[in-house]
Amino acid sequence: MNAVGALNYILSRILPFVPRPIVRRVSRRYIAGDDLRSALDVVQRLNGDGFMATLDVLGESVSQPSLVAGSVNEYVAGLAAIDRMRLDSNISVKPTQLGLQLDFDLCMESMRRLVREAGRLGNFVRIDMEDSGCTTATLNLYRQLRDEGLDNVGVVLQACMRRSLADLRALPEGASVRLCKGIYVEPREIAYRDRWIVNRNFRRLLEEAFDRGCRVGIATHDEAVVWDALDLIERRSVPGTAYEFQMLLGVEERLRRIIRREGHRLRVYVPYGANWYAYSLRRLKENPSIAGHILVGLLRPARD
Repeated sequence: MNAVGALNYILSRILPFVPRPIVRRVSRRYIAGDDLRSALDVVQRLNGDGFMATLDVLGESVSQPSLVAGSVNEYVAGLAAIDRMRLDSNISVKPTQLGLQLDFDLCMESMRRLVREAGRLGNFVRIDMEDSGCTTATLNLYRQLRDEGLDNVGVVLQACMRRSLADLRALPEGASVRLCKGIYVEPREIAYRDRWIVNRNFRRLLEEAFDRGCRVGIATHDEAVVWDALDLIERRSVPGTAYEFQMLLGVEERLRRIIRREGHRLRVYVPYGANWYAYSLRRLKENPSIAGHILVGLLRPARD
């Protein structure tokens, strides 16, 4: 482990002992707030700056069906507000937040309700991908919704996963796919661990997605991956309607502006909700490299 990696690891482990108000202050860069109103304000500002958005209600791995109902209602309210305010935003939903680990049918019915409601309003639902234990079930959710004729729904594939190429080839033609590297620490048997290989697999997946006529969300903060994607887009003359870049709120804002300035569509992932603290700690434990953003956030103003 190099010096930067060691520092990030140490930061990720001491954060649970940092006073909650300090974590709160740092997290404001990456989390839109506690409630829908705060998140909508952020989306409105992003739209004004030329960026699209996707709303994400924080929460996952729910343990009670009643919590599933609460999350569904929050997303329904979000979709209604997006429509009422004429915002350029869709929603991203984690399957375990809708009960995937409790009951597949419960999750399926909840996801179906959201996709249908989004469709009624001319909107779109992205099914997020979680750790490897959820991959097969998540892809089954997506395929079943598509089999039911619902096409305003997309899924996510992770370039770190060895199975992702086969999973992409098994998706319906013209699928909507978000490609990301993946933040979950997985065993080497099922995931690539070397950054160079993950980046090369990202390009390979992107090529395959374009070959299959997919609409692709290129989700990365790594400028090397951005460069690779732009090179591929130019070489293939990929139309702007076939792809968009995607980034997390508060991360690499300068690169975000550069991509948009060069004429590419870019969507910002806007998480919000009462579970901000658990979200912050969980993400750091899953991927210590994110801890570097915490240190940067402490040492400079909240905006680039």
